[in-house]
Amino acid sequence: MQVVLISTYELGRQPFGLASPAAWLRKAGARVTCLDLAVEPLDEEAVRAAQVVAFYLPMHTATRIATRVAERVKVLNPDAHLCFYGLYASMNEPLLRRLGANTVLGGEFEAGLGSVIERLRAAPAGAKKVFQREPVVSLAKQRFLVPDRNGLAALSKYAQLEVGDGRSRTVGYTEASRGCKHLCRHCPVVPVYQGQFRIVQRDVVLEDIKRQVAAGAEHITFGDPDFFNGIGHALALVRTLRTEHPHLTYDVTIKIEHLLKHAEHLTTLKETGCLFVTSAVESIDDRVLERLNKGHTRDDFLRVVRLCREAGLTLHPTFVAFTHWISIEGYQELLSLLAELDLIDHVAPIQLAIRLLIPAGSKLLELAEVQEIVGPFDETALVYPWRHSDPRVDQLQGEIQALVRAATARGESRREIFAQVWLLAEQAAAGSPRPLPPPVEARARATIPYLTEPWYC
Repeated sequence: MQVVLISTYELGRQPFGLASPAAWLRKAGARVTCLDLAVEPLDEEAVRAAQVVAFYLPMHTATRIATRVAERVKVLNPDAHLCFYGLYASMNEPLLRRLGANTVLGGEFEAGLGSVIERLRAAPAGAKKVFQREPVVSLAKQRFLVPDRNGLAALSKYAQLEVGDGRSRTVGYTEASRGCKHLCRHCPVVPVYQGQFRIVQRDVVLEDIKRQVAAGAEHITFGDPDFFNGIGHALALVRTLRTEHPHLTYDVTIKIEHLLKHAEHLTTLKETGCLFVTSAVESIDDRVLERLNKGHTRDDFLRVVRLCREAGLTLHPTFVAFTHWISIEGYQELLSLLAELDLIDHVAPIQLAIRLLIPAGSKLLELAEVQEIVGPFDETALVYPWRHSDPRVDQLQGEIQALVRAATARGESRREIFAQVWLLAEQAAAGSPRPLPPPVEARARATIPYLTEPWYC
């Protein structure tokens, strides 16, 4: 059986969500073609020859692109069994069914994809419809296989690491766990995993990394929603990694709450080669953090900034800068705090423009005040749209987003872009523009390690 697995976008990473199921399907005897449309065109010949075409939907942007590409796939091969899998698949099941999806798989999807192949093989010859028997969301524990990256684009085609020495480093990507223990209301992981997480066995992760190092990787991004969900698993993994690959560096994503709870292990991260930690701070307003159910406060964030600096570990905070609850003055306060803490170079400029997304199934819809502000679900944007009570806030967000995109395309530095964002915010406040505060301590931009593809969603 010929299977085509398609990824449309995954943050500049070589997709684990293609490589992992490819290993399962090839073991089951399927002939698998992996297509990453972020770096290569759609292979129409492969699509025409496929019995199954499956789209990987790990995130919002990927899903929006996939719904468009699926229409093209149906024209090329109307008889193919159309499957969507990944975090955003189950969240958008009704829409995907209307688009022609035969199978929708959320949560732990590898075993489900294998079951689809068996189901189709067992179907009577000429059967037009083979109804899904696999659960739409499975949280069953799996014994993972080592991802099979054969046929994927070279690592050199993806985001690179910049550390300030004038040379870009090749980056690999893997996952040591999925899901999350926590129930942040705005997080797309929560509607699917409901506070549970699943481990990718350590030997599988290490072998995956070993193969990527052999393919040229000099740095590894761990894509876990929270690397410290399973602290024992995480620490054992990076200690072994340091022993087996002493010159390899890596980065992880960890909640503010966990960085505080496990503060003694920040030095462990540093000593085992961690260059930076991404943490979803989201807001510096405690009222917003409470509504998002983030599990930390503004003061917690300030403590983590201090702890990371003491450990010599770079912190990359991310934000949902624009929500229904923020004011122009609140946005100005965020910018002022980033300048005061000397974090301007730590924050990807797009983070200054992020607007709260309310996707299908969002826990935010449990809040009465959110239900009052959202419009009907927009199947094109895949969100419940909302508008701020102060039109100036929506206007500012749009202006900053356009500014960031244009300035980034021109190659302007984070500090240069921040200064322009600062001015827009000051103008929006309709007062006399205040000058941007000087940094607490002068640091060259190149001293902050970062990936060339900024985090988005």
